[in-house]
Amino acid sequence: MFRLFLAFFALVPALALAEPRLGDDGLHKQDWFHQSFLELNEDGAEAVAEGKFLLVLVEQAGCPYCRELHAVNFERPEIVEAMKTHNLTVQLDLWGSREITDIKGQPMEERAWAQANAVNFTPTTIIYGQNAQGELGELFRLPGYLKPFHYL
Repeated sequence: MFRLFLAFFALVPALALAEPRLGDDGLHKQDWFHQSFLELNEDGAEAVAEGKFLLVLVEQAGCPYCRELHAVNFERPEIVEAMKTHNLTVQLDLWGSREITDIKGQPMEERAWAQANAVNFTPTTIIYGQNAQGELGELFRLPGYLKPFHYL
């Protein structure tokens, strides 16, 4: 029995999750994130033209739930494939000072955008698309971390 116990714990490091790649800003990165100029109005128009949604992922450095999103959810091929197929994904920093242009064309810092859009948790996933009037607007929001089944 003791040998079985030791054999199990010998496997534990192999079962550990891969550490998500961190950017210079302290946020976890994915190769399939859209390389945006942070002009959400233009990113939204590009997404609609491609038949996709604009997905804005708001995170913050040091967030354990953001790490979990990348280490668990974004390691699942079915989630990554769905994200790439249906969304143009732009990552924002909850406390960031980069200038962005919001959906209505107004310039502001990331942190001001997060406050104006009532983003209170990280990660927060916001999905934008065309509404019934053909205007770009928020369609759905996932505040906080959700397990892979629910995120998909």
